[in-house]
Amino acid sequence: MTTTPTTSFKRVWMITGASRGIGARIAAAALAHGDAVVATARDAGGIEKRFGAQPGLLPVALDVTDEAQTAQATAAALARFGRIDVLVNNAGYGLLGAVEEASADEVRRLYETNVFGLLNVTRAVLPQMRERRSGHVINISSLGGVRSAAGFGVYCSTKFAVEGITEALHAELAPLGIHATVVEPGYFRTEFLEGQSLVTSPRVLADYAASAGAVRELAKQISLNQPGDPERLAQALLTLVDAKTPPLRLPLGTDTLQAIADKHAFVERETAEWRGVAASTDFPAA
Repeated sequence: MTTTPTTSFKRVWMITGASRGIGARIAAAALAHGDAVVATARDAGGIEKRFGAQPGLLPVALDVTDEAQTAQATAAALARFGRIDVLVNNAGYGLLGAVEEASADEVRRLYETNVFGLLNVTRAVLPQMRERRSGHVINISSLGGVRSAAGFGVYCSTKFAVEGITEALHAELAPLGIHATVVEPGYFRTEFLEGQSLVTSPRVLADYAASAGAVRELAKQISLNQPGDPERLAQALLTLVDAKTPPLRLPLGTDTLQAIADKHAFVERETAEWRGVAASTDFPAA
């Protein structure tokens, strides 16, 4: 694949799920910074309505679960701008409910978007990055990719998958001059806990009332009252892509920072408690 830069934009971004929420904020920040943005969503009309016509904006209809569509969207981006410098895999949604309450179909559809969709887009974009030996893949994970929690177990499992995929990409792409970063936002004040971004399992089991059931109620209270500022998150992404040595992981929000500290402390305590059993499983030293 040979592409020739056709624009004078410093960077060309491709952002999935760019019609609302974090994706829209990142797109707006990149455009305001003077970069070009290929903004994708299932309904490209929502992007046009939000941002209007701009020389640096290419709205593209994309269902990330459709591998053929991801190839077409990438081709459209390259035809317009000649390259993709930054890929932001942001498209995804949440599933609220206990693990047992989630149906097989709900789980399957969640993975199709949050994990397989991310892989579809990444596979489509990476060839031109490899050819140029340049680029940055940014995968949007979550506080839920750091630690799982009652009520969001299946959703968190998709973000654990994103963490693992990105860690491998980081190792595979670094020798080629391409960066890979997983971004771990905490609770940011977007529409994520509203109907369009969050599916709630209709099955409710009374035994989980004190755990997952309590989280169902808490989500209603937190929605649109989250502590994180999505505009500042978008600015943090600009700082990230400007870094000469970007991190593998970028936690965003004091709630994520606290979750990381708590998780590390818990793992350290539990590992120390069970170290004897863990070490006892090796073959005896000769």
